[in-house]
Amino acid sequence: MAITKILIANRGEIACRVMRTAKKMGIKTVAVYSDADARAPHVLMADEAVHIGPSPAAQSYLLADKIIEACKQTGADAVHPGYGFLSERESFRKALDAEGIVFVGPPANAIAAMGDKIESKKLAKEAGVNVVPGYVGVIDDTEHAVKISNEIGYPVMMKASAGGGGKGMRLAYSEQDVREGFEATKREGLASFGDDRVFIEKFIESPRHIEIQVLGDQHGNIVYLNERECSIQRRHQKVVEEAPSPFVSPEMRRKMGEQCVALARAVGYFSAGTVELIVSGEDKTGDGFYFLEMNTRLQVEHPVTEEITGVDLVEQMIRVANGEALSFTQADVKINGWAIENRVYAEDPYRGFLPSTGRLIRYNPPEDGTDGTGAKVRVDDGVTEGGEVSMFYDPMIAKLITWAPTRIEAIDKQIEALDRFEIDGPGHNIDFVSALMQHERFRSGNITTGFIAEEYPEGFKGAPASADLVKRLSAIGAFAAMAQADRARRIEGQLGKRLAPPTGWQVKIDDHVHDVVIDGDDVTVDGETVDMALEYTPGDRLIEAEFGDDRLAVRIAPVRSGFVLTAHGASHKLRILPAHAAQHAVHMIDKVPPDLSRFLICPMPGLLVALNVKEGDKVEVGQPLAVIEAMKMENILRAGKAGTVKSVSAKQGESLPVDAVILELE
Repeated sequence: MAITKILIANRGEIACRVMRTAKKMGIKTVAVYSDADARAPHVLMADEAVHIGPSPAAQSYLLADKIIEACKQTGADAVHPGYGFLSERESFRKALDAEGIVFVGPPANAIAAMGDKIESKKLAKEAGVNVVPGYVGVIDDTEHAVKISNEIGYPVMMKASAGGGGKGMRLAYSEQDVREGFEATKREGLASFGDDRVFIEKFIESPRHIEIQVLGDQHGNIVYLNERECSIQRRHQKVVEEAPSPFVSPEMRRKMGEQCVALARAVGYFSAGTVELIVSGEDKTGDGFYFLEMNTRLQVEHPVTEEITGVDLVEQMIRVANGEALSFTQADVKINGWAIENRVYAEDPYRGFLPSTGRLIRYNPPEDGTDGTGAKVRVDDGVTEGGEVSMFYDPMIAKLITWAPTRIEAIDKQIEALDRFEIDGPGHNIDFVSALMQHERFRSGNITTGFIAEEYPEGFKGAPASADLVKRLSAIGAFAAMAQADRARRIEGQLGKRLAPPTGWQVKIDDHVHDVVIDGDDVTVDGETVDMALEYTPGDRLIEAEFGDDRLAVRIAPVRSGFVLTAHGASHKLRILPAHAAQHAVHMIDKVPPDLSRFLICPMPGLLVALNVKEGDKVEVGQPLAVIEAMKMENILRAGKAGTVKSVSAKQGESLPVDAVILELE
């Protein structure tokens, strides 16, 4: 029996994504929603919508009974779980089976087998998949440890069995390291965790996170749809994904793909699934890949695979759930061009990536479509202007996917499209992902899972701007200032009747000063001619400029004595003066921002759950002063300087807005 109505047991971007394909296939859709999502885009997009409870996911999206009730109420004969929430719950699949409702996903036994970290490793090993070489049994003494380490091959990691948080771990590059470190690791395990058992496994150098997309039907056909590179991560959260991987050779792709298909076959897998592998960047043989885990669902990053293979994964999942056989074989799977996805999150990279919530006062993504060169932009989102980025769920705003014939073209298309994103309200990471796209190491493809930690150890301060970009921005700023002066001239009496707007301008941008002259269509910066074409009307928020064959989209906002221009991963404040006034600039004293270091300021909206000091207490640098709970996470606020608490302005249990003063030091 064919599926006629599908309920999407999810929200946001993925719910909208599934609905688009269902509509294309002529299948009716049902949305479910919590209080927080009552007016969300996925609710408006569906043919029917059912309210399933309060905002917290545990009281709505995670309740299988509510989902099944909604199916019965609407007559939905199938459920697509998306990712997260109930997508990898064996019990949910079984409950749907019992009710005769089709689950668009793998069978219950496959979900169970792959959900258990130890069980899945055993299965992978039996299926002939490389697993990280290691010894899990009890190790008797140092000699035994040396023997095991020699068999595994160096470097090895000795880990306390009960370890965690980086404790009880030692890296050994040689037999001598093992002799010196084994007993110490045992002692650390005993001291920290009351357990001195140690296991040893191979240490993967320059680790890359590469995953294989598999797809199977209920007739025993399984194919792999190439790989995705997901090494750019922050705190184990993927930020950038691409397909194919710049590291994987055709031979390595075949080996990885065939092993992953063998694993899927071993558990009787059907539908879409992803096998995650850790790959040694130091191993050039093409055999240095090892099984991590299998995700028995659609992945967030599935669009990059769709763009290079031309396969709609959601459509295939629905067809497989319907009992159809795959309409193509492994030989039909090709790689066409390169695709990259950036995840646009509501988090503030300038404040240590703290989560940011609130209303999207402005939300204007770049347009989907293909440009003259054939490069493509695709935006998968589930938010709308005026909507709320809620504290109850994942802070993803959108996914920006670009496709182009080559990797560098796809990366450059990302930079261009990111410049066109307009988001006002919550903080967002657009500058940060744009900086990643411009980073020479990322562009070279020489990336590991440690990339962000290694390249931004001090946090993110904005992408560095080239001298060429600074010149272009100063020309755009001068043009905008001239347009404003021209408008002021034409508003009765503001500049008198005969005064033309100035043509010469001095632009101070960051620490650079440029002289810009605009005479008709001729533009010079510091005496050099700049080929620039743009249109700007005072009040515009986005300027699209052309410099010869280069296009540059710049977000512009007026500030006192100039503009803030945002492009290529950073905002630049421009002070713009007419040339005749610029000579007096030395007398214009810059306002120095006040020193706020003596205040403890709330870094995000949240609940003050603990206040560890009171008036008169002495504090040292790094001492925890307060705890703010936001997005279900507790954030410890520490003292930035030593001093004595002069006054406390907030009370424990109080809900604080961002930038609220909690206490003052003296």
